[in-house]
Amino acid sequence: MRASGRGGPGQKYALVSDEDAADFWGFAREAEGLFTPLPDGEGARSVRFTGCLPRGGLLESLRHIGGRRALAGNAWCELLEGDRALGSYFVNEVTVVGAEPSAWGAGLLDLTLTLWCEDAVAGAERVWDLMRAGRLHRTGMWHELSPADRQAWLSVALRSREYRCGEKADAPAGGVFTLDGRHIVDRDSFFCAIGEAVNGPCGYFGWNLDALDDCLRGGWGATTPFTLHWDFSAGTRARPGERRATGGREAELFDPLLEIFEAHGVSVILR
Repeated sequence: MRASGRGGPGQKYALVSDEDAADFWGFAREAEGLFTPLPDGEGARSVRFTGCLPRGGLLESLRHIGGRRALAGNAWCELLEGDRALGSYFVNEVTVVGAEPSAWGAGLLDLTLTLWCEDAVAGAERVWDLMRAGRLHRTGMWHELSPADRQAWLSVALRSREYRCGEKADAPAGGVFTLDGRHIVDRDSFFCAIGEAVNGPCGYFGWNLDALDDCLRGGWGATTPFTLHWDFSAGTRARPGERRATGGREAELFDPLLEIFEAHGVSVILR
């Protein structure tokens, strides 16, 4: 698990070199723009790293703004809760393009960085903030989300999984899980629901069919074989979903899901 261990009160982000985990680049109070793609590309970002005390490779780049050496390189951007990392994003080609004194305190800077990060999707920041505040404590919090925000929810569930996996071992084989199908209206809502059924609030158990297949191989919260009680399953069967070629025909999401579960010895009880 990657974690800087250098956080503190009010510090929400940290940058650590991808090449050397000991090369700590600094913390920040905010990373404005990290979750906002620029118009010229999905992964391109202009990030205002506020309340920052730059160190290591970031400090060196700061000394060369406007030149080629302002490119610090690739890094991990960690999302912090005190001195604990909640999750991280890989960021490419971090370059310092501006700096000014910060209102957060003497000696701190507000840095403007350009970087590339396709995985920090719009809407995810709100989910991270709920996690920081300890408010992801009950099931069903994703029910009222828009389709785009459900994708953001799943992205946080996946990104935080690496950091939370040590807190909970896989449930033993032979267990029973209950999937509430009342709020499953599309592919993403199914994966929000199955992640929650297996791993609790903001839990992850796949975000597409291939990822579900991987999760069923172990290491993601459940050990097969197990039983899945799928409540209100008729509504999911009736709705259009992700299509996939199956035996020379196209099947809706429902049938391929059942096939994947069956292949891994999961007994699905439709109710």
